[in-house]
Amino acid sequence: MANSIEQYLDELKKELSGSDRATIQDALSDAEEYLRTSLDSYLETHPGVPVTEAMVSITAKYGTPAEIATAYRDIEARTPPAFTRPAYKAIEPPAPAAVTPTPVDKRPFYVKFFSVFAEARAWGSLFYLLFALATGIIYFTWVVTGLSLSAGLLVLIIGLPFFFLFLLSVRGVALVEGRLVEALLGVRMPRRQLFTRKDLGFWQKLKALLTQRQTWTALVYMILQMPLGIIYFTLIIVLVSVSLWGIAIPILQYGFDLPVVQGYDVDYYLAAWVMPLTVIGGILLLTATMHLAKAVGKLHGLFAKAMLVRE
Repeated sequence: MANSIEQYLDELKKELSGSDRATIQDALSDAEEYLRTSLDSYLETHPGVPVTEAMVSITAKYGTPAEIATAYRDIEARTPPAFTRPAYKAIEPPAPAAVTPTPVDKRPFYVKFFSVFAEARAWGSLFYLLFALATGIIYFTWVVTGLSLSAGLLVLIIGLPFFFLFLLSVRGVALVEGRLVEALLGVRMPRRQLFTRKDLGFWQKLKALLTQRQTWTALVYMILQMPLGIIYFTLIIVLVSVSLWGIAIPILQYGFDLPVVQGYDVDYYLAAWVMPLTVIGGILLLTATMHLAKAVGKLHGLFAKAMLVRE
């Protein structure tokens, strides 16, 4: 039995070793909130009882670190992030009983290439990359405004409280961004805010915010989101526009008599034999764009996990 909350959390973290970092963060936050709230309540109703005895009673109701770790692993297995399941039915090759078979996609290359349009994760990544420009502008503006006002107000008595609230807002924005990343990119992110002890004073809470790595990495993430959002948005818009333009050339030229290039004196039209090539090229480019969006979304999800999840 753990004799203190800190010891219980250390044992729970060891039991969860190998699990997703976001899962570990949620489990530790839930456990700390329950244990500290229950311990305060228990000591109020049982004055004079040692903390070690109170911990025995509390952990008996909550569960041992091993039991809690098992419960979280079961929950994670039943509720995976969105868009993490493959869009095809995997074929498991025969394997010895001692070896766990790995799902193998035996579909032809062309089927795998074009089936990206049926993958929810690819569409989720595409929408996130387009939406990242808007969130990047909002995040960048919030950080720059918050840091500027905090620096300017530090000479006044309201400077530190304002800076403290700004750092708290950064943690809140990080949680919201994590939910977007998990919903659209399928990367497991924290689903609840880090627990903050209510018995700490203002200076202790401010010190905790300033010394936690996640506070500063979240700030850097919010700043970088705008240039990344510009790159993502520009890349996707250009590739999708060129793809759709190539597909639509026959319709525009023969249906609406619109030239491919309109000059000052001469309008340029493509020859009939080129039309199938533009359509095929547009379809291939659009499909490749979906694969690119899926790959970039996966990389951005890993970047978000590294910056927004506690070690």
